[in-house]
Amino acid sequence: MSKLRVLVLVRTGHVPPLTLEGISEKELDAWKAEFDVCDTLRLMGHEVLPLGVYDDLAPIRTALSDFKPHITFMLLEEFHGVVTYDFAVISYLELMQQPYTGCNPRGLLLSKDKALSKKILTYHRIQTPRFTVFPYGRTIHRPKKLEFPLFVKSVSEDASFGISQASIVQNDEQLSERVAFVHEHTRDDAMVEQYIEGREIYVGVIGNQRLQTFPPWEMDFGKMPSDTARIATSQVKWNRKYQEKHGITTHEATDLDGEMGEKIQKICKRVYRALNMSGYARMDLRLSHSGEIHVLEANANPNLEYGEDFAESAERAGIEYSMLLQRILNLGLRYKAAWMLG
Repeated sequence: MSKLRVLVLVRTGHVPPLTLEGISEKELDAWKAEFDVCDTLRLMGHEVLPLGVYDDLAPIRTALSDFKPHITFMLLEEFHGVVTYDFAVISYLELMQQPYTGCNPRGLLLSKDKALSKKILTYHRIQTPRFTVFPYGRTIHRPKKLEFPLFVKSVSEDASFGISQASIVQNDEQLSERVAFVHEHTRDDAMVEQYIEGREIYVGVIGNQRLQTFPPWEMDFGKMPSDTARIATSQVKWNRKYQEKHGITTHEATDLDGEMGEKIQKICKRVYRALNMSGYARMDLRLSHSGEIHVLEANANPNLEYGEDFAESAERAGIEYSMLLQRILNLGLRYKAAWMLG
């Protein structure tokens, strides 16, 4: 294995220390993924330079000139606080003829735009919940094709931002209130889609042309009250006390093998290709009680924290953490960006 100079882009304030000595669990939560990646890359023998970025590209240009990295590891999920601007940072790296890890600019742009990505999936006859978009500042008129219950969320924010039990609405009054809430708190459009009762399934995909899927992972909602919707709210995903109280976990969906497992794999690969993705991604699915697979969204560059869903499912597929990071590096080095083809 060649030893590489790796520039790691993270958000300002998330540059991890060299050691966890004296670090509390609360402090660690903010940048654990960044630490896991940087620490593991160093243990593998690579030379690592983490760089905090917020609203200025100049530090990246300086690092590319001075450090001369073989590849840039993209852990930056936003620019100037805007989550859809990560594609612009990757575009800048391409303009600088710099190899990078993860998804290409077009795949990032398409997958981050939830409404556009759903239109593309619908065109390719990939099943996704019916939906509509209520533009920011416009009057709310529910299309007749959308029947309750409905799921209201931001068209661009991720990581379950703004999602709670109130996101599931049962009538037009609740719909208007929740759309107004999303508009007010995100200053962006709201997406409303059919709520699918069933199981929440996550599938990791890795590759550029030749794709591999990891074993399906499931969100187990444990002992949540029977009158609550089984959705990945902010509480469910990030509040450890809430998770422990209700026994909420994620684990391999061991019963999804055979014909159903093959169907899930094929759908996830079709989504990946339809959205022009590369590097690695996580597909969020809803498996209805009748066995129908609905694609909720495709997440480019998902969380790489050690012990989290993507890394755990990779390990179940026989790819331990350092191997996973090396494969992501290799895919970045092999990706044929436009500047390589000229």
